[in-house]
Amino acid sequence: MKKVLNILLGVLIVITLAVVGYAVAAGGSEASVSLNLIWGYVLLAGAIAAAIGGAIYGMIQSPAGAKGSVLSVVLILAIIAVAYFVSAGHNVQIVDLQNNGFFPHMDTVISETCILVTYVAFVAAVVTALVTEIWAAFK
Repeated sequence: MKKVLNILLGVLIVITLAVVGYAVAAGGSEASVSLNLIWGYVLLAGAIAAAIGGAIYGMIQSPAGAKGSVLSVVLILAIIAVAYFVSAGHNVQIVDLQNNGFFPHMDTVISETCILVTYVAFVAAVVTALVTEIWAAFK
């Protein structure tokens, strides 16, 4: 299994280098940038599918850890919901220079929700790292 995953990783790296090389050779043309964006979306979808699949596989292998996994998913969904409702309550207008107007409210809500979730994830990662190191120092 590990050999198959290493081959898959090699193939993904080669494809990524080819797509980036095409963008550089094309001078950043619209087609090359679009291809890079699509490839980025494919990689993101694959990463999400792998994370969810790995979590489900782990829960099947060890049902005792299922409670923690479900609690984590509920916590993540709660953070996203709170960020969405905070964002929806704001009336931010972002200028759309291309169309001489403003972006739709839903676009700004989604953008602000993503930013807030990113801030929460960053703070959680820093706090977790600090607490883990302090815990290990006293242990």
